[in-house]
Amino acid sequence: MAKVSINYKNMSNSQKVAALLIVLGPATATEVLKNIEEEDLVEQITLEIASLNKIPKEILEDILEEFHSLFQANQFLAHGGMHYAKQLLEQAYGSQKAEEILEKLMVTLHANPFQFFNEADPTQLASSFQNENPQLIALILAYLKSEKAAAVLNNLPSKIQAEVAKRIADMDMTNPEILNEVEKIIESKFASIVSQDFSKAGGVESLANIMNRIDRSAERLIMDKLEDEDPDTAEKVRELMFVFEDVINLDDRSIQRVLREVETKELALALKGSNDEVKEKIFTNMSERAAGMLKEDMEYMGPVRAREVQECQTKIVSIIRALEATGEIVLSREDSEDDFIE
Repeated sequence: MAKVSINYKNMSNSQKVAALLIVLGPATATEVLKNIEEEDLVEQITLEIASLNKIPKEILEDILEEFHSLFQANQFLAHGGMHYAKQLLEQAYGSQKAEEILEKLMVTLHANPFQFFNEADPTQLASSFQNENPQLIALILAYLKSEKAAAVLNNLPSKIQAEVAKRIADMDMTNPEILNEVEKIIESKFASIVSQDFSKAGGVESLANIMNRIDRSAERLIMDKLEDEDPDTAEKVRELMFVFEDVINLDDRSIQRVLREVETKELALALKGSNDEVKEKIFTNMSERAAGMLKEDMEYMGPVRAREVQECQTKIVSIIRALEATGEIVLSREDSEDDFIE
């Protein structure tokens, strides 16, 4: 692929991100790209990385300064909203530069609405939200970090938890005008809010991320009600709540119990499409001889169809869910302190 010369003023946002990732190095760049959900954007940045020539020092300094100011502005927004961020940026950079930074932040980083709530106490948020319309609560939670949304949902009255959860799952794209109206309502109660164009929020994946972090009693209550009202949505959420790569979070005893239910050929196929961390987790919970045979099976398979790999991974996930349902294994949760009782 032909290399391209670069000029800072003419660089696109994806070129600037690519340049930053080059400087950060392959390990950090890989972690950043793994957390970008838009596949087209990842592909574009990857192509830019391949196309960029050696980055001149002066251009690199300009790029680093821009990203530093954007990250700083984003932090100000998260802690105190637009007015607070503007005040601090004006003190640091002057009025004109502050306006430029905020404009770039809105376009480049796509700061979500309601970021202020990510810093608020979830118990207080739940208390403030409990008398609001469930659709409004769902919209706000869909834009929060999954951990924060889970904490708020967990503290809502049980009578509205399932309703809010269902509305998150049903949500797709929100009309910008509607979102703007919601922002006005919230602004009158909470003083600061991030105003910008909407992005996709909600949906079953969003709900699954929240449900993965909620406590077990609330999860069962919500999922039971969701199952009664909308079985199809409930099943989609369950499918996303534990994926094959999550086996690394199982303890060794649980892994060994799962392996007793899985055929070697299916396990080999499932591992063909997994990362090294998952493979190592499985291999270390097998005898040396069994692990060696499994590795040989994987090697002799050669290329395999992605659909077959997915089918085997899905089957193993189903086995894991069934074992959890009978209490034979326990799926660990983030921040969980009561999975085991001695």
